Amino acid sequence: MKVIDETLLDTTTRNAEESPRLRKNYNFHKSESDPVNWMLNGLQRGTFVQPHRHLAPERDEMVVVLRGRVASFVFDEAGNVTQKAVIDPQAGTYGFHIPAGEWHGLLVLQDGTVVYEVKQGPFAPLTPGNVAPWSPSPDDAGAVTRFLERLEAELE
Repeated sequence: MKVIDETLLDTTTRNAEESPRLRKNYNFHKSESDPVNWMLNGLQRGTFVQPHRHLAPERDEMVVVLRGRVASFVFDEAGNVTQKAVIDPQAGTYGFHIPAGEWHGLLVLQDGTVVYEVKQGPFAPLTPGNVAPWSPSPDDAGAVTRFLERLEAELE
């Protein structure tokens, strides 16, 4: 049995802090080929989860925030925000579900955030058709900063 406790959340947070991407998974599944992938994601402010969707293969995502705060966004085909929600367990919002095919992304609002994510396996890296063409490349630090600032402005 693996127990999700403060020690595991703290370890996951430390690993995210030490990661150049400012995020790190702790996987409960044994292999990326497992039929279900469930994991903790440690997230720090400034990490960039490039907006994406899951069309091929088609799969939903379920995310529950265990600690910290995130904003979840759904976008239309042109990159306009069509839905948004601040997920904060201290305020009574606990998670979100993204149906397959929806463009989505998130903004980390608090350092030390840890989320629990479940999606159908096996793991499949995002293909070009599943990465939002209107989103910045993760390698373009300036564009990423501007994009994250845009998302933050959407919350005002």
